[in-house]
Amino acid sequence: MIRTTSIVTTLRAAGCVFAEEEAQVLLDAAHDPEELSRLVDLRVRGLPLEHIVGWVDFCGSRIMVGPGVFVPRRRTELLVTHAALLATPGAVVVDLCCGSGAIGAAVSDALGICQLYAADIDPASVACARRNVEARGGRVFHGDLFAALPRELLGKVDLLLANAPYVPTGSISMMPPEARLHEPMVALDGGADGLDVQRRIALGAAEWLAPGGSLLIESSRRQAPETAGIMTRAGLVADVVTDEDLDATVVVGTVPSLPAINSFRG
Repeated sequence: MIRTTSIVTTLRAAGCVFAEEEAQVLLDAAHDPEELSRLVDLRVRGLPLEHIVGWVDFCGSRIMVGPGVFVPRRRTELLVTHAALLATPGAVVVDLCCGSGAIGAAVSDALGICQLYAADIDPASVACARRNVEARGGRVFHGDLFAALPRELLGKVDLLLANAPYVPTGSISMMPPEARLHEPMVALDGGADGLDVQRRIALGAAEWLAPGGSLLIESSRRQAPETAGIMTRAGLVADVVTDEDLDATVVVGTVPSLPAINSFRG
């Protein structure tokens, strides 16, 4: 108890908001007092807790993460929850800008079984995603968005999921040091208005989505109307989903259903 109290005090002095919870995670991760001191020192120096222990609790599953890899946020659980509502077991699921592969892995867990694919342009993220996605029978590809995917998926994707970077370039400097110093810039910087990568995904989505398939992109409340507009201009039917408790916003673009053909002839 004295040791735990000391760690909590040290972490709180370093600015850790959830010092008690973090102290317990570090205690559980350390095999001996010497390793515990090393882990606490890394956290005090500003390294993300998830990079230190090598995992993050996301949607009830332990997702592996590592140095230089984007750490999935709790707000992204809204994207997973809504995606699971839109698909049935066996669906073809693609996680673009996958980072650790957390979104695809969590959707796979929720569906029970699916055909899971993931892709990222960052080599470290791809290596990490393979640990999470391949463990669920999925495949991970290295490359730039759709160019990384096998062509046989054209027109067959039921769920296209993307937590693409959406922070405007000018706002990167205002992000917490944990993110801007320890996560890949390619996972954070969305261009001048934060929507550059979202535009590219929306423009390419229609030819990859199956009839009735959906594109889900995490956005901010402020950016969501423009994200929805991007999807609409790309030929998708757009909707905005929010969750106040998670402070989360997801924009959904669905391939419109073809109008029914009336075979009655008078």
